[in-house]
Amino acid sequence: MKTRDHAQLEIAADLVVLTVREAALQVLVITRGKKPFLGRHALPGGFVREGEDIDDAAARELKEETGLDRIDLEQFAVYGKPERDPRGRVVSVSYLAIMPDLPLPTAGSDASGAGWVAVDKVRGSLAFDHDRILDDAVERARRRLELTTVATKFCPDEFTIGDLRSVYEIVWGETLDPRNFSRKVINTDGFVEPTGGKRMPATGRPAALYRAGAATTLNPPILRTA
Repeated sequence: MKTRDHAQLEIAADLVVLTVREAALQVLVITRGKKPFLGRHALPGGFVREGEDIDDAAARELKEETGLDRIDLEQFAVYGKPERDPRGRVVSVSYLAIMPDLPLPTAGSDASGAGWVAVDKVRGSLAFDHDRILDDAVERARRRLELTTVATKFCPDEFTIGDLRSVYEIVWGETLDPRNFSRKVINTDGFVEPTGGKRMPATGRPAALYRAGAATTLNPPILRTA
């Protein structure tokens, strides 16, 4: 009877942390301080230690490499192509966070640098298979805006529908029709609530102010046009 060869695996955790900064969708990246891919941009992450829970490893690697912690991380995919890491067979459990008001990171561990970079500028240049992981994470974040009220977290306590539309346009990467978007938002139960106030622009008509509503999911969803 033929004996089957079982793969000897290393398990890693890789993290995609997205935010809206400077009117762009930005991702947290490190600059690798060691081989392979020395000096290249990569997503934060690293190997799971003996006896360590994968979720704990993800949080530890994020703090060690960037100094950021207390961030809600969601597992979203597993990557395991045999050639994805030149050091051997490595399976990555990947995590996503999309959050506002995140501070500047501080590099540490085996990262020689860490910072926020616009997704459009860094896409196509990441080490390992992190471009694919980033693409999948961005698509998941865009889908989250379709189904949940997360976009309101990127607005001030009181905001206009135009402010909210800007978040959608930045994350989705498309221009939205203002009237159609406003109609969808206002007709979605629990998405936003009017404050009764108005913002006076330098030119043009006053804009009504809203606050986040009580809902966490959107029913019906607000779907992309593309």
